[in-house]
Amino acid sequence: MVEESLLELTGREDVLQPLLSASNSSSLHEALEFLIQASRDAVGRAELALRNILPTVLKLVESLHGASSREYLIPFLKLLRNLCAGEVANQNSFLEQNGIEIVLTVLRSAALASDPDFGIIRFSLQVLANVSLAGAEHQKAIWLKLFPNEFFMLAGILSQETSDPLCMILYTCCDGRPGLATELCRDPGLPIVASLICTVASVGFREDWFKLLLSRLCLEDIHFPEIFFKLSEGNASENRGNTALGDNHFSSKQAFLLRIISEILNERIDEVRVPNDFASCVLEIFKRSLRIVDFATRGKSGLSTGTTSVDVMGYSLIILRDICAGDSVGDLKKDFVDAVDMLLSNELLDVLFSLLRDLELPSTIRKALKDGENQELISRSSKLCPYKGFRRDLVATIGNCAYRRKHVQDEIRQKNGILLLLQQCVTDDDNPYLREWGIWSVRNLLEGNAENQQAVADLQLQGTVDTPELTELRLRVEVDQNTRRAKLSLPDLFARLVILDCLKSNVTPWFLVVFGDGGSNKVSEKVDHYGAIIGGIVSNSKLL
Repeated sequence: MVEESLLELTGREDVLQPLLSASNSSSLHEALEFLIQASRDAVGRAELALRNILPTVLKLVESLHGASSREYLIPFLKLLRNLCAGEVANQNSFLEQNGIEIVLTVLRSAALASDPDFGIIRFSLQVLANVSLAGAEHQKAIWLKLFPNEFFMLAGILSQETSDPLCMILYTCCDGRPGLATELCRDPGLPIVASLICTVASVGFREDWFKLLLSRLCLEDIHFPEIFFKLSEGNASENRGNTALGDNHFSSKQAFLLRIISEILNERIDEVRVPNDFASCVLEIFKRSLRIVDFATRGKSGLSTGTTSVDVMGYSLIILRDICAGDSVGDLKKDFVDAVDMLLSNELLDVLFSLLRDLELPSTIRKALKDGENQELISRSSKLCPYKGFRRDLVATIGNCAYRRKHVQDEIRQKNGILLLLQQCVTDDDNPYLREWGIWSVRNLLEGNAENQQAVADLQLQGTVDTPELTELRLRVEVDQNTRRAKLSLPDLFARLVILDCLKSNVTPWFLVVFGDGGSNKVSEKVDHYGAIIGGIVSNSKLL
């Protein structure tokens, strides 16, 4: 019998009586079922707090942890967890009854066993997590007991069951007591974060606490550089936080961290204003990755590719894209330094344009160019896209930089980038949605900038290229033989033709043309306009 076994362990019959009375049960099994269910809602927890049930449960947990009594310990931990879920009286009683030390003893016993009991560890951590929600006093008490040794031990347990509630405790403590975030990201706390990231990279996560914790440490605070370089496989102490080093090695855990940060930033793009130090660090990581990635092989998949250096490059680029999307000029305070301006001052545009110029032509253009002269254009390309979407992400980042920033629009024109961006308004098998991002970027480049609009209008038509797609649609470009220009200027093409024809007539115009800048260098371009992206052009909404 359960009751008899418990009496042997506790040595006292009266210790069970409060539970039986509170549940109006004669059987402990029935009492536990009733109390666990009753403690799921606030009314039940409040009533059990008035009956002072929590001290009894704590005594039973303390008596059971050292025995082979998992079948008894788990239900009592569940009940303890429920009692501490938002009921201040129970949370305070937990501290007063030395609950942290009692639960910590259970945690140590389960974690250090030759066969760790993940269930007991999980429920014990959930108890502490619920207690931590009570406020600063409770958070301080938990932190003093578990930091750093117990936290480090728990962070290394390879179990999704345990990592989720551990992240909840760390996040709640750091969010409620800001100084703890700094303590966690310096020795001896930094190994805890690194170990936890490695664990989650291996076992995954189901709940949002991991992302919340990283958002708190890396995006809302300024601890990303320390965490990132702690995850390097070499992990030489003198290398941490220094992105200017010549180190050419990244770890898979660093790539994983960047992936999660990119997801967080994209999900919270309208909420998070990232520190400029974070943006600067990511840019330096991106630059360093460019020196490592092999651009001689065309990527066969999107991110993640399984190649660490490519993933680091790709995720850092996506983060830069979303930083530039999040820092809208109209939202900036007078005393706030625009992260985009900071990135531009560190040669972001130069890097992006250099990459675009060196990349192979998009697949649509490669298929269209067949004669000997055009083959020479193909052979000039020196770099292949290392993952599907790389060109698209470059264009997207430039387009976001140019959004309502005239000085950026002007800089792009001065760097001879207008024609280069026009070339990106094409379909590409290796870059899904390149066309949409290309048109979005050109739209941003021309908006409110008469000089850029004139520069586009002055482009001279050098010739046309025939493709089966163009023939099937029975479309052609009419050329003025005197001026060598199309009858519609490009501003007309984007404004009049797209808006009027597509929105009013539901027409999908498709023109394949070859534009030149008036010099000897010919450039091929195919411009596709689909109604699906017109709404974004007309309404000025951002593409993310």
